Amino acid sequence: MKRILVPTDFSQHAQDALKVAAQIARKNNSEIIVLHMLELPHQMNDAITDGVSIPETLIFMKKANETLDEVSSKPYLDGISVTEVVKIDKPIHGITQVSKDYDVDLIVMGSHGNSGIDELLIGSNTEKVVRNSEIPVLVIKNDISDFTGANIVFASDFSEETKKPFEKLLNFAKTFESKIHLVTICTPNSFKSTHTIEKSMNEYISEFNLINYTTNIYNDTNIEKGIINFSNSINADIIGMCTHGRTGFAHFFNGSISEGLVNHTVKPVITFKI
Repeated sequence: MKRILVPTDFSQHAQDALKVAAQIARKNNSEIIVLHMLELPHQMNDAITDGVSIPETLIFMKKANETLDEVSSKPYLDGISVTEVVKIDKPIHGITQVSKDYDVDLIVMGSHGNSGIDELLIGSNTEKVVRNSEIPVLVIKNDISDFTGANIVFASDFSEETKKPFEKLLNFAKTFESKIHLVTICTPNSFKSTHTIEKSMNEYISEFNLINYTTNIYNDTNIEKGIINFSNSINADIIGMCTHGRTGFAHFFNGSISEGLVNHTVKPVITFKI
């Protein structure tokens, strides 16, 4: 894991995400890219597009860079390579572009903020960033002074298309020497027999060199509640999930479930696109 991208709107929640990113970076000797998206009024964007450098734009850029300098000088970032980026763009497009430009391996985001991040994690933008990001996205909900990642829940239907995302989760888990808790949530609307689920899970894990893991079947009224309740029952540190656009795995993790987990659980959630 060479580079970690942390979008920031300078809110407390964004700082919580940066603190976690710093802990991960120390374990992997990673570089952190701190990104602030500067959204300007439409008339200013038009002026910039026309090649006109208007004073107001320069003022906004100067202030953003000064604040980013302050963020990057926080003690918890001491000894970590930090690159600052201020980009004039819409948050979703800007994050995607910077991720490509810097060959980012992981995006770490705060779950709420006064602007920018708030928009990213609530409503339709959630699906565009969290569900559709080609890069794993780790969502942080609060201040975590000791991010251990000792216990990771992987909730799945253990279909063929989830194997590549699961490999990415295993690579992430190596950093923390995590115990993986594989779970299928059984609901009244998605009922399968224990025999069927166990067979599916056993065939699935036989393809991976898993050592420290458990397999679990958890019953609940719906999938989102089941994942949250199971994760709480084992005191999980992270919830891992696959995300999908519209087909295949969408029946298990559709937009509302992905968004619901990110917005409703207090635990960190890491997502991997199928």
